[in-house]
Amino acid sequence: MIVVSGGDLILPGRVVTEGSLIIDDGRIVAVESRRVDLTGATAVDATDCYVAPGFIDVHVHGLHGHDTLDGAGAVARIAALLPQYGVTAFCPTTVACSPEDLRAVLHQVREARVAPAGGSARVLPAHLESNFINPEYKGAQPADCLRVAAGGDRDGMFSGGDILDVISVCRPDVGIVTLAPELPGGIDLVRSLAGAGHRVSLGHSGSDYETAMAAIDAGARHATHLFNRMSPMTHRAPGLPGALLAREEVAVELICDGHHVHPSMCRVAVAAKGADGVMAITDATSGAGLPPGARARLGGRSIHITEQAAFLEDGTLAGSTLTMDRAFRNIVTNFGGSLVDATLLCSTSPARALGLSGFGVLADGAVADIVVLDRAFRVRRTFINGEETKVS
Repeated sequence: MIVVSGGDLILPGRVVTEGSLIIDDGRIVAVESRRVDLTGATAVDATDCYVAPGFIDVHVHGLHGHDTLDGAGAVARIAALLPQYGVTAFCPTTVACSPEDLRAVLHQVREARVAPAGGSARVLPAHLESNFINPEYKGAQPADCLRVAAGGDRDGMFSGGDILDVISVCRPDVGIVTLAPELPGGIDLVRSLAGAGHRVSLGHSGSDYETAMAAIDAGARHATHLFNRMSPMTHRAPGLPGALLAREEVAVELICDGHHVHPSMCRVAVAAKGADGVMAITDATSGAGLPPGARARLGGRSIHITEQAAFLEDGTLAGSTLTMDRAFRNIVTNFGGSLVDATLLCSTSPARALGLSGFGVLADGAVADIVVLDRAFRVRRTFINGEETKVS
């Protein structure tokens, strides 16, 4: 048994100061509004710290020089590194790639889910930031890997049957699939993937408002990095962002680094959706955790790292260098959010969106995935399933 005591517990809807969590057999068995000292229990002093549910990142490509598409062992290496940033579960995320590379990374995801490594973040079904995106909104995605869903080859893009075959074979290990609904066969693809149990996400898309609404009606329930690489929102043409903000059943990702999306627009998104409708993500590349000036990779392509983000050699924005502890801090210090709001965005909302019962909250019976942060929001301790992990 473990007792985490003396910290400010960030609970659903409130903060309890100098409270205690009692953990046993990987679960939270009691939440106390006072310091508790149990004979025989392992005591963890969280004085002058915040205690929150572990962070869940549904969109992360890499970390510390490792990219999900680097080959054998890449997913496991990323999983081992993430707890130092408070992440206790994540969706390994791929850019558009070949069927062979996709099959290989999904095999790694399956291995990590069947036999999770101790001390590593939980590996959730993958997020395919996929081949089915609009080339005009591809950003740093490789153009030669882009596909259309149906109708044969169109406008220089090949039919995506080869990718869909991989998804079909590896279905349990594919969680989120990002796509552009305006592409040929896009709405039917939304309906097909959603019907097969995948979480369809709208993104890298020039969709107009009406097409986006049709995609949501067809089963899309997620949005990939709101505002980034999608049609603009204006007062007469709301575009894809307007549809995503208008529909309550859609949860949206938000890159909370203050660079990809201006803090004022982050506040607008949270005000429109509510904190429980927004998921903080990093969109972290393998450059996350590396110093400015470093070189790294995104899906095999070279990127360079600055203080703000990651970029291709031609200057194209290519994901972030954000970590989830910094996202949490930004929400509180730059976006005007409360501790409860930050916890909703970083933990509770992604758990709810992915249907992870018992995760993302500090409550009796919840899984003991926990992060302890000091007053500067630096990670001091991370627990996964009640076991403390190494935090450098």
